[in-house]
Amino acid sequence: MSGTLAVTPSELQQLLLETRFAQGFGFRVHSIGDGECTLHIPFQETFERPGGVVSGQVYMAAADVAMWLAIKTRRGKDDPSVTVAMQTTFVRSARREDLRCTARLLKMGRRLIHGVAECTTLEGKLLSHHTITYMRPDPAVPE
Repeated sequence: MSGTLAVTPSELQQLLLETRFAQGFGFRVHSIGDGECTLHIPFQETFERPGGVVSGQVYMAAADVAMWLAIKTRRGKDDPSVTVAMQTTFVRSARREDLRCTARLLKMGRRLIHGVAECTTLEGKLLSHHTITYMRPDPAVPE
C-alpha cells in the first residue's frame, strides 16, 4: 500500500494521551510512515531497575505501542487489532537516557499482522529486537 496514511502524527499522539495502557511512559510520536511508527521515549527515573539500567518492560511496552500505531497508519485510529504474540531479545542495556523505538509491518494478512520493532539509543545503538503478531478480531464473532 502506498499513498495517503490513514492517520496523522498528531492523531496518534492524541491517542497516546487518551489511552490508559500507554500513559505513564511519556511516549511521543517521533515519525510515521506507511506501516511504520517511531516513538521517542524520554528517560524517567521510574524506568530504572536495580543496577541503574532501564527496565526491559519499557522496551517491550514501547515495541508493542509502536506496532499498534504502525498498524493504525494503514487501518485508521479505530482499528481494534490486539497483540497475540511478542518475542523479545535484549541486546544491550541503556542507562539514564532517552530511547527510540521503531516498528514496521512485515505482512498484513486477513486476520494476522506480523511485524518487527527495534529499540535503540538516540545514536542508533540497538538495545532490543522484537517480533510481534497482532490479530484483527473477527467482527462476526461476539466477545
